[in-house]
Amino acid sequence: MSKRVLITGCSSGIGLDAARRMQAEGWQVVATCRSEQDLAARRAEGMQALHLELSDADSVARLVDEVLATGPLHALVNNAAFALPGAVEDMPRDALRSIFEANLFGTHDLTVRLIPQFRQTGGRIVNVSSVLGLVGISWRGPYVATKFALEGLTDVLRLEMHGTGVRVILIEPGPIASRIRENAIPHFERWVRWQDSARAEDYRNGLLKRLYEPGAKDRFELPPSAVSDRLVHALTAPRPRARYHVTIPTRMSSIGRRLLPTGALDWFARRS
Repeated sequence: MSKRVLITGCSSGIGLDAARRMQAEGWQVVATCRSEQDLAARRAEGMQALHLELSDADSVARLVDEVLATGPLHALVNNAAFALPGAVEDMPRDALRSIFEANLFGTHDLTVRLIPQFRQTGGRIVNVSSVLGLVGISWRGPYVATKFALEGLTDVLRLEMHGTGVRVILIEPGPIASRIRENAIPHFERWVRWQDSARAEDYRNGLLKRLYEPGAKDRFELPPSAVSDRLVHALTAPRPRARYHVTIPTRMSSIGRRLLPTGALDWFARRS
């Protein structure tokens, strides 16, 4: 019997590539998406596709019931998240609440609801973090905050699960080709009143071009398959690593946090 993995955020990018890769590796994939169109597309590919809205506790509870009703689960890949660009000083309280509900609280809720089953059968929990969980970069404050929090929560969970048969793993991608910038636009337009900001000119000359002009690409950017390569190892190796770095910026940031003074890290972040 093939193993089952639940992967969140499978509409595009990292989640979609991961779902297809694990299916090709012989796993039964349970893929979550938000839109019915994306769910139908995943079902057409032979996956079990279920709706999930991480910011809605009832949606998380329903998903867990549906997944466990159709058989045991052997792994969870927490990938779903969104970005909310803008200056920290322009972020209202509810903006931070909205991104934490999805990127951290919903992810945590889903994880702890599945831990009792993993305790019985063994399993792996893989949290997809980011280079922005290691070092902060301007205009990305809310996303950085959720990923820093996810890193800490994951590290503690790993310690607490020691000896239970449950492995807890971080994957930390740097720039990966995805729709995260495009998907961030509605959140930016909802929450950030940039025209009234003291940094309005900075928005016009920088962030708005990055958000709205097509073809913007990050240095060192890799395809989503680079993350899937690490995921396969994380889910199949007898002794998986605690964390997997993907792309040059992540590896450099990890080394820098251990060896370099804060000023040097700030210099590197401004140029990334």
